[in-house]
Amino acid sequence: MRHHRKPFLSRLAEKCCLWSERWFPDAFAFALLAVVILVVCALGIGVTPKQVAISFGDGFWSIIPFTMQMCFIVIGGYVVADSPPVAKLIQRLAMLPKSAAGAVTWVAVVGMVSSLLHWGLSLILASLLARALARREALHMDYRAAGAAACLGCGSVWALGLSSSAAQLQANPASMPAAMLQVTGVIPFSQTLFLWQSMFMAAVLLILSAYIAWASAPSGERTQTAQQLGVSVDETDHRLRPRQRPGEWLDYSPLLTLLIAALGLAWLIDQFVTKGFVSAIANLNTYNLLFLMVGMLLQWRPKRFLVSVTRGVSSVSSILIQFPFLGAMAALMTTATNAEGVNLAHVVSAAFTSIATADTFAPLVGIYSAILGVFIPSGGGKWLIEAPYVMQAANDLHYHLGWTVQIYNAAEALPNLINPFWMLPVLGILGLRARDLIGFTFVQFLVHLPVVLLMVWWLGRTLTYVSPVMP
Repeated sequence: MRHHRKPFLSRLAEKCCLWSERWFPDAFAFALLAVVILVVCALGIGVTPKQVAISFGDGFWSIIPFTMQMCFIVIGGYVVADSPPVAKLIQRLAMLPKSAAGAVTWVAVVGMVSSLLHWGLSLILASLLARALARREALHMDYRAAGAAACLGCGSVWALGLSSSAAQLQANPASMPAAMLQVTGVIPFSQTLFLWQSMFMAAVLLILSAYIAWASAPSGERTQTAQQLGVSVDETDHRLRPRQRPGEWLDYSPLLTLLIAALGLAWLIDQFVTKGFVSAIANLNTYNLLFLMVGMLLQWRPKRFLVSVTRGVSSVSSILIQFPFLGAMAALMTTATNAEGVNLAHVVSAAFTSIATADTFAPLVGIYSAILGVFIPSGGGKWLIEAPYVMQAANDLHYHLGWTVQIYNAAEALPNLINPFWMLPVLGILGLRARDLIGFTFVQFLVHLPVVLLMVWWLGRTLTYVSPVMP
């Protein structure tokens, strides 16, 4: 039975790769298309062209602080994963698998577990592990399947972990637009990430994803190793060039690293003591500073830290250019109003309320969030667009607000399995193309979709509504 199942999933993945290469545009094109659709919809409900243009321009730069926070999540994860001590850890982890399918599964597990802590770290760590495993030519591991496995953190459970953008936003009133805060209130992690229902769902998805990664890994003659694909997987040289002049001694001395890290650590300790660990880590600025300080210590020398940051910055270019358009979309949804004072958020909220009941709300939000995620591949940016009407509908239906966030989180990860936006860091490290990975991740998507919708519906029935809590 096992012998027949694995070739079938492998063939399905390869067919999906060929289809996606032909028909999937770049992620940025999806964002631009979404703007056009929202403009047409706004005009359709009677918003004047002038008001549409004003909302677009006013909203374009409205989430710059959040944009920088998202960039530093990626950079912080990169400098940690790219450090010499973590490189040694990766080498040890790469020696554990004994088979090709086991190696692919191991990449998936490491990526998913680390994504619960930090999605940026997950992408980099899992990719570097896949490269290290590819250097073990005797394993004969399919490099494409390993690359797809490296994406599974962002495609399955990341949004149910500590770096969840939506949960972080809801726990931080200063990061949210005032109009949105009036609808949702402040929702602590105890009502989102730390619900037992949320942790149960994360465990199920992690196990399921690991199994599919193992079952779909090609074997025998269908395997394409890194060597067969012509990809170099040589180990990264972390050695610094020798100092060229006396003025560079500060660049190479760990003294400044230790002083700055001590300063940052003192601030972090104060935050954890005064606010409690959960409240402190729920702040994106605290979260990012923690990883930057750890990364600085692991890199040890300022010069090496700067070199690593330079490598990591190339992974955030898509965030920098795309997030302003997400801010514009949020404004088009919430501030572009017609003569009656109605905006698109109100229209969609009313539509949700009219067709949904407390029993059907969860799968409807899940489906909608997954579809919207194809066009807007950003957990936090998309939540700013979606939250005003989804959470208003939840209030109207007296549906648990924290679980609504988790419905969004679970469903939001699904399009990451078929949209190449968040694969970009992985593709850059592994030297692959999106077409090489999407076939395998699409198989994951086909299985995840019904499972996620069933779980958000079933687990949501165990929770009761609580009114929004204002700061």
